[in-house]
Amino acid sequence: MNPRAKCTSLGLGHAVISRRFPSLDRKTYKMKIWASEHVFNHPWETVTKAAMQKYPNPMNPSVFGVDVLDRSVDSEGRLHSTRLLSTEWGLPAIAKSIIGATRTCTYVQEHSVVDPKQKTFELQSTNISFTNLVSVDEKLTYKPHPQDPEKTVLTQEALISVQGVSLSSYLESLMANTMSVNASKGREAMEWVIRRLNTEIEELAVTACGSIRVPMAAAVADK
Repeated sequence: MNPRAKCTSLGLGHAVISRRFPSLDRKTYKMKIWASEHVFNHPWETVTKAAMQKYPNPMNPSVFGVDVLDRSVDSEGRLHSTRLLSTEWGLPAIAKSIIGATRTCTYVQEHSVVDPKQKTFELQSTNISFTNLVSVDEKLTYKPHPQDPEKTVLTQEALISVQGVSLSSYLESLMANTMSVNASKGREAMEWVIRRLNTEIEELAVTACGSIRVPMAAAVADK
């Protein structure tokens, strides 16, 4: 059984998409336990395009499915997208044993807003599986570098909470470390996508030049 079919068989299909995205700044029992910042040596437009085409990639094989649930442009020209990510939960075995999770397949709901005028790309994601045990709310923001428009700054923050089990603080720290590793893989994936997009553009340019040369050569021969 393939991973997507496996997830579906567990009853975690689209019908569960009802959880609203929480604010990452809300004053609750949660606390921000992980944050990161990274600078890409590419302009905002390039990085945003790569981020929207990030999956699938060889650096993050755990994300095996991406479904667009909704996409629209508002009156301000901002692009809103809601997607469902199907993933294999990458927790260490000890963490799974502590929280009692035997399944490895989980769904993540993602909402993003691209503002081409302000040049911002904000993305919020939250798990909609295992919510009675673990809550992971993540926010990513892409903006042009304030001193160099040819660079892009990515800021990430995550709120993680493990509920109803012993050693919850230990598990939260363990999951934060896992997120840090995954964030590094995610940045590598972005560079991989950018290289792929650049290669595609170069190949299209070569093909276009070849298409132009053939008629021109024929015209010269006719003379």
